[in-house]
Amino acid sequence: MPPKFDPNEVKVVYVRVTGGEVGAVSSLAPKVGPLGLSPKKVGDDIAKATMEWKGLRVTAKLNVQNRQAKVEVVPSAAALIIKALKEPPRDRKKVKNIQHTGSITFDDVIKVARVMRPRSLSKDFKGTILEMLGTAQSVGCKIDGDDPHDVIDAIKDGTGPEIPEE
Repeated sequence: MPPKFDPNEVKVVYVRVTGGEVGAVSSLAPKVGPLGLSPKKVGDDIAKATMEWKGLRVTAKLNVQNRQAKVEVVPSAAALIIKALKEPPRDRKKVKNIQHTGSITFDDVIKVARVMRPRSLSKDFKGTILEMLGTAQSVGCKIDGDDPHDVIDAIKDGTGPEIPEE
């Protein structure tokens, strides 16, 4: 006999989805089916919660308690940087291998670093900013028109932009 269902227990399920789209119900079913949830309803909830991340791949965190799912968006550093570029939403079925050639300000990098700080692996805030600059480099965008690696080198030399404490 299966163990008794505890209504106060909170189960956490992480799902990687494309923002603003109802994902394939078949991919949600094995994750949320055993918890007694309808995959179609959960898919609609995720699509509603990720509307402001339209077209970007983000991680959705489902907190399941008493057969009710609360959806929380956990954006990655790359998703935050791409969102800061303010590119128009794209149709992922038609547009492939997009180049993010825009430029963001150093203040945008600091804002992204503040959001990512709790999940960063660095000891201090400077390290988090360097992580975000590395992510910006891999995304392919520029920082105030400069290459992100040049900004990283300038920060390490001590000649770069001023970094706040926290």
